[in-house]
Amino acid sequence: MKIKVLVISDYRDYISARPEAELYIGLQKAGLEVTIMTYPDTAWAKEFLAAGLQVIAYHPLKKRSRTDIDYIRNVLQEGGYHILHLYNSLASSNGIPAAKGLPVKVLLYRGYTGNVHWWDPSMYFKYLHPRVDKIFCITKEIENIFRRNTLFGKHKAVTIVKGHNPEWYKGVQPVGSFEQWGIPREAFVVMCVANVRPMKGIPYLLKAMQELPAGLPIHFVFIGAGFDRKEIQELIQQSSYRNQVHCIGFVKDPLPLVAASQVFVLPSVKGEGLSKATIEAMALGVAPVITSIPGNTDIVLHEQSGLLVPPKHPGALAAALLRLYNNEPYRLQLARQARQRIETAFNIETTIREMKQLYEGLATGSHP
Repeated sequence: MKIKVLVISDYRDYISARPEAELYIGLQKAGLEVTIMTYPDTAWAKEFLAAGLQVIAYHPLKKRSRTDIDYIRNVLQEGGYHILHLYNSLASSNGIPAAKGLPVKVLLYRGYTGNVHWWDPSMYFKYLHPRVDKIFCITKEIENIFRRNTLFGKHKAVTIVKGHNPEWYKGVQPVGSFEQWGIPREAFVVMCVANVRPMKGIPYLLKAMQELPAGLPIHFVFIGAGFDRKEIQELIQQSSYRNQVHCIGFVKDPLPLVAASQVFVLPSVKGEGLSKATIEAMALGVAPVITSIPGNTDIVLHEQSGLLVPPKHPGALAAALLRLYNNEPYRLQLARQARQRIETAFNIETTIREMKQLYEGLATGSHP
């Protein structure tokens, strides 16, 4: 039996959607029949069609819309799909009711920790809905959260790592210099790619600067939104490194900048799944310094493929950065081993194989 899969997700941004998009191209090549329902202006349409996937240029725009529910239900009935995989809240709020009474297995996606509670009524409209057959979690900690908060059907959550392909990064050329941002060529560049949100812990990194010895040629580059906020700028101005902090905002393709840096840092305090920015930095051979919260600890092995520091601990963060600044051979060793870890433990071929097994087991009834 050829398994037919309908995926509803957002593939408008080429770079951020790549691991998921490549997963379904790989599943199509592995013998499944995949249909992608997504926004009309998806960046992945050509690649999907070239690989033999069917593309439906449609995506729900409102939660629990009767028009969207009816449309998805009609697609399910006409297509005879075995699997319906819903990747975001708009997809799930319309896809779950659309599948009512139909012989299709419904899967949801969860890519970050937190905010799942059995006593939250909204959870019963999505993740804890009885119509949901499986929840695709990208870390074991996320799976465990569902197991702790599910009164029935504790087997619904399953962990499959969202893998990458080392080949994606071989063509990335590091920028020649950071001089256009006022950074000298000989500078030691610490890179952080994150929007300013409470979970990202940016203030703790800014406070860590105050723990560093003054006068070192360390420059901090921040890619993301929100660094113009008053409280963030005040913390920057309190540091002796205030003239060596560069907030360059949103960058469509940050990988050449990341590849040219010496260290990648992520000071998150909670909520991470598998940080895509961290995985990309490691795949590019940049040594990571990240916090030891669930999700992050799945990516980095301390002292082997990077350094882990306690969250909300500016002193430990500063010490880790100073350690890599002072010990170039060790930093380069971590960088090499970081790349190797992504190539082995986070390879997309494993993701394709495990997702194929999950889909086939659900479709044939052999998976619990």
